[in-house]
Amino acid sequence: MTAEVGAAPAGSFSARLWASTEHVYEAILRHPFLTGLIDGSLPRPVFAHFVVQDAHYLRDYARSLAVCAAKAPTEDDVRALANDAAQAGAAEQAMHADLLDALGGPKLGDADPGGAPPGGAADDGGTADEAGGTDDGGGADDGGGVATVAPTTRAYTSYLLATVYGGSFLEGLAAVLPCYWIYARVGARLLADSSPDPVYARWIAAYGDPAFQAVADRVVALIDRVSADASAPELARAAEHFVVTARYEWMFWDAAWRRETWPIE
Repeated sequence: MTAEVGAAPAGSFSARLWASTEHVYEAILRHPFLTGLIDGSLPRPVFAHFVVQDAHYLRDYARSLAVCAAKAPTEDDVRALANDAAQAGAAEQAMHADLLDALGGPKLGDADPGGAPPGGAADDGGTADEAGGTDDGGGADDGGGVATVAPTTRAYTSYLLATVYGGSFLEGLAAVLPCYWIYARVGARLLADSSPDPVYARWIAAYGDPAFQAVADRVVALIDRVSADASAPELARAAEHFVVTARYEWMFWDAAWRRETWPIE
């Protein structure tokens, strides 16, 4: 294997997983959302949309990690995944609020900003919970009238929660792994170039940080450890979940780029 950050051990289950989705990772790196981060051309309302949806996502991702922690095979694994769940919640409350404040855009309790998505029709204002009431599930409302959870966000988090609740520990871990691993690899790649936009550079630095890389490496090592005793059918199910959620990672950035809304309210 190469010395690239986040590289899996040769011949391991994690190496098989990464090989099955490397084309997805490369497509993510080529996506205009990511290239726009690097050269600073990404419209700030697009990034604000991403941050708001990421806040929704991380609420249910934290829940998914907590379920994984409850099923983990050792006490050390329980503590590590429970801490990851807590950190995901902290990121939603701290980093996202900080980024939106720096953008001068919406707070996490505000509606999604208006404007036109790249190459799309003007926003008709239907991206927000106009009544300011409770969300309809999946990405719970924080009591402040948060922007509506977009379709891709809803689909991704629903898949994660269904998998971690209904599947084995290995299956659930495989489903949550792409978020760790792809963000670590993307962060490392983007960090070399950073961005002329200071807000985007701050986001890149957070995921390119060696501490985040170490967390991703720990989870990759964990999936290799627990896969060693798994049956062939369980390995196949875990591999399928990994592929699905890796695709959702691309879809999440693409949905932000399009400032995705529900086609009907």
